[in-house]
Amino acid sequence: MPPFQLALLLLAAAYGLASIVCFIAYAIDKSAAIGRRRRIPERTLLLIGLAFGWPGGWLAQRWLRHKSIKTSFLVKFWLTAALNLLAAGGLLACL
Repeated sequence: MPPFQLALLLLAAAYGLASIVCFIAYAIDKSAAIGRRRRIPERTLLLIGLAFGWPGGWLAQRWLRHKSIKTSFLVKFWLTAALNLLAAGGLLACL
């Protein structure tokens, strides 16, 4: 398999796996918020998103209606998503 195709495959797998983890983290945090239990820190949610999980975070925001209104969080979320996309694009551009 050519290096570029392998990189695309690995990148897709990273996005898929991290997105599942991020979606689950949002779901756990939403459940904790409803039950008034200990929450997952926003920093953790943002770091998972930065580490390829932001598509799962975005889906969780829409489907679970969690972290979808707080402007300060959304600004940080989209900044981490942009950073992730820039890094992924830079990685692919090097191949």
